[in-house]
Amino acid sequence: MTKRSRRKNHLTEEGVPRNGNAIKILIAVGALLLVAAIVYLSKEGGKTTPAQPAPAISQQYKPTEIWLQRAYAIGRLFHRVYTPGWEGAYGAIGDAFLFAVTRDSALLRYHIVQRNLTRLDNGYWVDDRAWAALAELKWWDVTGKINTPLVTNAAKRYDGARKEGRLSNHEGFWTWYNWPPTARVNEPIFTNSNMNQMVTVACLLFNATGEQRYLDDALLVWNGDGQTPGVEKTLYKGNGRWEGRPGRAAFGKELPWHGTGYCAVAAALYRATNDGKFRTIAVATARHIMSPEANWVDQTDFYQTHMDGNGAFVNFLLEAYLIAHDQLADLPGKIERMLDHVWTNGHGKATVTLHRESDNGIRNGWNLHGGEDGYKVGDIGTVHAQAEALRAFGSFAFVKYGFANQ
Repeated sequence: MTKRSRRKNHLTEEGVPRNGNAIKILIAVGALLLVAAIVYLSKEGGKTTPAQPAPAISQQYKPTEIWLQRAYAIGRLFHRVYTPGWEGAYGAIGDAFLFAVTRDSALLRYHIVQRNLTRLDNGYWVDDRAWAALAELKWWDVTGKINTPLVTNAAKRYDGARKEGRLSNHEGFWTWYNWPPTARVNEPIFTNSNMNQMVTVACLLFNATGEQRYLDDALLVWNGDGQTPGVEKTLYKGNGRWEGRPGRAAFGKELPWHGTGYCAVAAALYRATNDGKFRTIAVATARHIMSPEANWVDQTDFYQTHMDGNGAFVNFLLEAYLIAHDQLADLPGKIERMLDHVWTNGHGKATVTLHRESDNGIRNGWNLHGGEDGYKVGDIGTVHAQAEALRAFGSFAFVKYGFANQ
């Protein structure tokens, strides 16, 4: 991820009201949601069987598959260091991918009852709000599309940012911005592909609600309005290459990870429209970023050599795979090598700790010898680093064990 303002505030670690009655009400509401989810989990072949009580988090599902074991090991530390901000949303996305494979009710209980996703903080930048909405919409999807409050709250986050004017063309093209044009903020407006995860949110809200205005917004950002261009004409250079202005984000780029975030945006637009143009661009972007020409990943173990944001980076690439697995058949194998590089500490050759075996803390940057640019690259096992790792390992575990069964 790109660098964050130190002024960003988080809620308390528990993230719940201190009033005792409010807590009781919150628990009661959460219990009702859990009952609905358990009913969903007990359905087989269209028939409902008696629902069983969900186990406590300490009694969670014990996977036997190696990549599920590794993801769960990472998740246990994430649950201990959790905070209800954008980092918490990152880890929640990773857990949602795991839930899609395992149907582990302890994961559901954690994010729907104990750490109710609707309590995630909106954050400081617009992409913080996008990560929270994406976590809500991902959990809505993997739990059978029955938990309507998750969609309602994601829409509230999106609509609030929209009303604040953060979707604008004031820099000469349509895009989401961290701040509206009139805001008096003494900082650059940057990380374009992160801000435009709001486009991904809009597509998912369109799919969930059928409201055309969400898709209209998404297409406005991508295509422009006939007078002012959108991001494709402004930033996409063809053959999977995205180029932004220099000096506006970590590692000196307006587009972190050479625009890899647009894999997820294009994949979401493809699902919403079935327009093959978006699939073509998602595939080309994934191929380019993993190629030697991009100089962005190691060509043996395929980890990022430059910066942090690995969980999002892996998830973005796999979103392209999920809509075009026939064209990106080699991608999961490369991701597997990347994650094995991390888990084995560079096959024992790393001079910085990538995987701390004592508690399965994961380093925020995955370069063999350190030296990356980015946001707290050297942190190990913090909420940000661990959430990034869980998002990467969780989304890969879904591709490895769950995707073929969807």
